[in-house]
Amino acid sequence: MVRAWYMDSSDEDQRLEHHLNPPQFVNLEHLYATTGVEYFKLGDESGIDREYLEKIKKERNYAYEDEITCSRDCLPDYDTKLKIFFKEHLHTDEEIRLVVEGSGYFDVRDKDDKWVRIEVTPGDLLILPAGIYHRFTLDSKNFIKARRFFIGEPVWTPYNRPADEMDCRKTYEEWLQSKDSPKHQATAC
Repeated sequence: MVRAWYMDSSDEDQRLEHHLNPPQFVNLEHLYATTGVEYFKLGDESGIDREYLEKIKKERNYAYEDEITCSRDCLPDYDTKLKIFFKEHLHTDEEIRLVVEGSGYFDVRDKDDKWVRIEVTPGDLLILPAGIYHRFTLDSKNFIKARRFFIGEPVWTPYNRPADEMDCRKTYEEWLQSKDSPKHQATAC
């Protein structure tokens, strides 16, 4: 099962283990309510449930996919690319990743602008909503292979923070505010 927790605000390397003692873990309901991030478990290192994946792809209109491997041996200009991935940014479309091998971390900002770290391992499908500030880093193993899915043609452009005036960010913030309405508070963690 995926693990997610609040990160502390130190500048120290937090890839090796949790930096808060003890870490403040969050469950999937809290993660979704405070960030809009969706999570699906589609398998593990032994394989992916292809039927479940095809169902999700069809329901969400994912028409294009590719695969990326992040490792020193496979990713051209590895160090520069990792710095780009780790710079806080947003996208105008959802970011969808299915981990096939290896592991890493997606860090996302919650509605209070705090970092939540999400550890991903084989079989984890993560969907980050358009407009969410986020970043990615590898863990200490320095290897991940993931499939990327898109609704239409791939949109790769990251917009570094601040990008608050973008329409996708405004739409995302409106959605987050709707989660604070009395109707939604009863279902929050």
